[in-house]
Parts: sequence; C-alpha cells; structure tokens
Amino acid sequence: MTRAQWLRWAAGLSAAGLWPHGVPAAAPPMHTRPIPSSREPLPVIGCGTYIGFDQAPGSAEYQRLPAVVDTLFAAGGKVIDSSPMYGRAEATTGEVLAARGKAGEGFLATKVWTTGREAGIRQMETSMRLLGAKRLDLMQVHNLVDWRTHLATLRGWQAEGRVRYLGVTHYTASAYPEVEAVLKSQKLDFLQINYAFDDREAAERLLPLAADRGVAVIVNRPFGGGGLLRRLRDEPLPGWAGEIGATSWAQVLLKFVLSHPAVTCAIPGTSRAEHMVDNVAAGRGVLPGSAFWTDKVLPV
Repeated sequence: MTRAQWLRWAAGLSAAGLWPHGVPAAAPPMHTRPIPSSREPLPVIGCGTYIGFDQAPGSAEYQRLPAVVDTLFAAGGKVIDSSPMYGRAEATTGEVLAARGKAGEGFLATKVWTTGREAGIRQMETSMRLLGAKRLDLMQVHNLVDWRTHLATLRGWQAEGRVRYLGVTHYTASAYPEVEAVLKSQKLDFLQINYAFDDREAAERLLPLAADRGVAVIVNRPFGGGGLLRRLRDEPLPGWAGEIGATSWAQVLLKFVLSHPAVTCAIPGTSRAEHMVDNVAAGRGVLPGSAFWTDKVLPV
C-alpha cells in the first residue's frame, strides 16, 4: 500500500467516525523513551511546526491545524517544536492550543535565534507569550547562534523554573564539529539534529556522543528534508515493512530513525491531520533495532 492509498483508507475510516481524532480507540499506546537528565518519559513521535504552522488565521491551512494537534494528543504524543525563525508558527501553536482548551499543554519546545543577552531574553519572553506558556518545557539555542550567551541565561532560567530543559540545535553536517565541541564542553538536556535514512552522518559521532553524555536527542528532518518521502510515495512497500508493522513509507522512515538507541523523539512536520495519523502510527508496535536495517535498501 502506498502512502497515498493508506491516507485515503485512513481518511475514509475517520469520515465514517471509526477513528476519533483520526486515531483508533483501541490503538496501543505510543512508545516513550526517558529523557536522560530526568528519566521523564517522552513520547517518541512529536510535531514540527516549520512551514506547516506558519499560517494566517482564517486561511484554509490554518483551519486544518486544530485537528493536527488533536490527533497528536489523542495518540499519546505531546512534543510540539517551534522557533521564532518559523514565521508565525509560535503564535499559531499558542492560538490552536488555547482554542482547544489546552493552553500551555503538551511538551512545548522552541528556540532562541538572535545575538546578545538582552535580545535573547526579549525573544524568549515573546516566545513564551505567543505559545501561551508560563513555563516552557524546552528552550534550545537555534543553530548554535551566540550559544555561550544564551546557555548562560538559560541556566539561570532553569534554576528559576522558567524553563524545564535546555539544549542546542542544528541541521547541517558542516556544523557538526562545533556541535560536537559544545556537547563535550556543556551540560545539556537536549540536542536537536537532522538524521534520516538517507542522511546518517549524525550517527557517526554526534548520536553516540549524546548517549554518552546523557543528552536526549530530538530528530528534525526525519524524512530527509521531504525529498526522500516524495520520491518513495508511489513505490510499493517492500515485504520487510510488514515485519515492523509499517503500512506506509512515512512509518518506515520514522521507524528507521527511532531504531537508533540514542534517539528520544522524532518531530516530522505536518499541517494535515491525515499525515499526523500516519506519523503517530510509527510510534506504536514494533520498533526494530539498528541491526534490522543492515541489508535494507529503498527503491529510489
């Protein structure tokens, strides 16, 4: 079954009222993995808001987003990741949560993306206001911009209870040496990094280092930036997908990401509830170990 066929099937079930919020009532719970610094369990599939949540109120795209959040929460997920870099994604996230009576709920993560202490404080306080959160679950230094300054501020905020966890992010291999140096020199709760079936360089040094340092890993771009999934969407699933309970290519790719023991959560971005139904299914059932993928190839 292709992703398009699976989504049409899922949409039919939802339209028939068989899937509340797009998730089967009898679905097994989503897997969780512990945040190393606290042992708090975190659901393995979340939602990224880049592009998808940068929508104007009243638009058709904006009106689809409450169902995305409902689907994530109904499946047992709770991580929603945003950034000031993503247009009005933070504002949209806060508005959607408030409209659903869930202001400040979930595991809200965002980023600081500016230079200078005072500018960083202003930006982070704006993010909290837009997200509707009195306390943020995770604040990350986006792409390591002025990371020394912002981590110093965040350690104070963490001590005051304004943020629960702190971390750093990046998404390009050229920055990996600096990311590695920061991981080695700083006490962090989280690293957010790119990792996918066709983008495995982070597994060479960064993911093992994060595990050794007790740092949780959030994976952005788990579909390889989207291009890989687009190329696969009309290809039939291989027989081995059934061995891991995958019924779509999105689930195959997400289960690959989650097979790495250092990965805590993957955050595929979407603005469509039917895609979220597909994504959260990857967090249930069989999560194969790394050895499963040794001889697996994709038909592209």
